[in-house]
Amino acid sequence: MRHQVLKKLRDAFLYSSEPTFTLSSGRKSRYYIDCKKVTLDPEGAFLIARLVLDAIAVDEVDAIGGMTLGADPIAVAVAVVSYQEDRPIAAFVVRKEPKAHGATSYIEGNLPRGSRIVVVDDVLTSGASTERTIGILKEAGCVIVKVLALVDRKEGGRDRLAAAGYPIDSLFTIEDLLKA
Repeated sequence: MRHQVLKKLRDAFLYSSEPTFTLSSGRKSRYYIDCKKVTLDPEGAFLIARLVLDAIAVDEVDAIGGMTLGADPIAVAVAVVSYQEDRPIAAFVVRKEPKAHGATSYIEGNLPRGSRIVVVDDVLTSGASTERTIGILKEAGCVIVKVLALVDRKEGGRDRLAAAGYPIDSLFTIEDLLKA
């Protein structure tokens, strides 16, 4: 299962000799991991959900989600597969900006105060957007059980989140993608 996801991630890996890819931080990079090609693929979504469920098997978790758009397909896949396995975990989405109408909330999904959650993202770089997501979720009364990234670029995000006291893990690192 892990090998199949790794192959898909490698197929979605883009590289340039010059830093031509703009990351969400605004920084330029020589490589880009187009995780949506994997997380939105039927087989990829299912396999990632299985890996995530294995990674959080010992944790008492009510829900999984994170900042839109990277977290969305992962969270929904985990919710569906967890239901099929008779250990349902709800999915939620954190908006980048609060909704302009209705409840004007950052968070979509059924996430009562005290919910024990896993914050997930497709790619972890600096950790800034994940830290912002955690702040929004803590303000809503959630308990952060774990932070989990599909791929850790190993550019300070893990250290930043660990220093803030959050249990952090990743399914893959950039080294996994670069190995032949």
